[in-house]
Amino acid sequence: MFVRIVKLSFHEENIPAFLENFEQIKEKIRNSPGNQLLELYQDKNNPCIFFTYSYWETEEDLENYRNSALFDEVWTFTKKLFNDKPEAWSVDKLVSLQ
Repeated sequence: MFVRIVKLSFHEENIPAFLENFEQIKEKIRNSPGNQLLELYQDKNNPCIFFTYSYWETEEDLENYRNSALFDEVWTFTKKLFNDKPEAWSVDKLVSLQ
């Protein structure tokens, strides 16, 4: 399993549209083959910055999602709302204490 972290920065006036769209598509993303978890965070100091954390069984699962019609739909809508270039990291989780 690995974690995909994506930093998204929006124009303030576009935040409601992003959140509304995320609400509509979050279950579809979460139910993509290989997806084990989907979380959305908002920066406490800059409310225009969001992060998604998604857990994937394999890198191939993430790539299949990124090449899907669902991703195309999500990304086509979302990228119009940005005020800065998105950033993404794929990381391996080494430790988790609960």
